[in-house]
Amino acid sequence: MPPATPENHVNPAKFTASDFKTGTIQHIVLFRYKPMVSAEQRREVFDRFLQLKDKAKRNGQPYIVSIKAGGQNTSLEGAGQNFDQAFIVEFRSEGDRNYYVGTPAVTDPAFYDPEHQKFKEFVGPFLTKHGALVYDFPS
Repeated sequence: MPPATPENHVNPAKFTASDFKTGTIQHIVLFRYKPMVSAEQRREVFDRFLQLKDKAKRNGQPYIVSIKAGGQNTSLEGAGQNFDQAFIVEFRSEGDRNYYVGTPAVTDPAFYDPEHQKFKEFVGPFLTKHGALVYDFPS
């Protein structure tokens, strides 16, 4: 039996529709870079991520509500786990978030954002083995 995935349970057209489970979703992404990644390369990743706000489109229209981002400002708690950058992406629905996330949850390119997919392919080589942490919650 294949592993349970959203596509096993819901048609991808429905799962990625803008009106699928409406309500604000916060999508948090943390990056941990390989030691040899330069400050210039980190800045390029940072800038390209922020550009997704305008480049990521659905039916010709931007669908990301906002992106907030920053570098690590180490707290005295010491719980940063060596992550270097954080991004908070806000969506109007789980469907918009699902369309943005794409693979591995959605495998049909007709139902995920090609700009975000290109970004994931770009950033991957800069990150450590477990260099990305993603956490989503409704707000």
